Amino acid sequence: MLKVSGISAFYGRIQVLKNIGLEVAEGSIVTILGANGAGKTTTMKTISGLLKPQQGSIEFQGEEVKGLRPDQLLRKGIALVPEGRQILSGMTVLENLEMGAYHRKDNEIDRDIKAIMGRFPILEERQKQLGGTLSGGQQQMLAIARAILSKPKLLLLDEPSMGLAPLVVADIFKIIKEINEAGTTVLLVEQNARQALRISDYGYVLETGKIVAEGSAHELLNDPRIMEAYLGRKSS
Repeated sequence: MLKVSGISAFYGRIQVLKNIGLEVAEGSIVTILGANGAGKTTTMKTISGLLKPQQGSIEFQGEEVKGLRPDQLLRKGIALVPEGRQILSGMTVLENLEMGAYHRKDNEIDRDIKAIMGRFPILEERQKQLGGTLSGGQQQMLAIARAILSKPKLLLLDEPSMGLAPLVVADIFKIIKEINEAGTTVLLVEQNARQALRISDYGYVLETGKIVAEGSAHELLNDPRIMEAYLGRKSS
């Protein structure tokens, strides 16, 4: 579904991504692992059109999409839930959800909002509440729900568990798995490497802007080097 080849990206004169290449198969969950500053968020920004790469190719469903704006990519089926959630804090929960479907022209938006509220009961309960007054976990659910309402084929999730309590984190990963099982392909950037790999099919490890390892999620979970560097568990 997604093929990224030879991508290099800069912030000013500083090169952040160095010849990045990765693939996301349709129907899969793929995780990008790496320490802070490795280039994970920059990779997501580049794929979603927020940052233009200096070179390389980004193909989505066989079409070259490098250089397209985020709104153009959204219409093609790529939706980003950014790091820090970035909901519209001065708008209600319902208004945030409606904004997720702003580009749609079909007659099923109301039905889909009702379905989303069925999946996220807390959002239905608090639909008239301002987004900025929700807890961190509720805001993350709102950000994911808003993205789903754009009817994406590929959902990009940047650090969805950041700053959340362990029980809420478990709920978020369960939701991600359910979204995938319902037919949406997922590319995930996540510091919680162990939980991310447990729900993923494949993974990439990013260091200082380069892919240094890749493999099935099972392989990465059982790689002593990966365990020590990213899972907080030393090999014996």
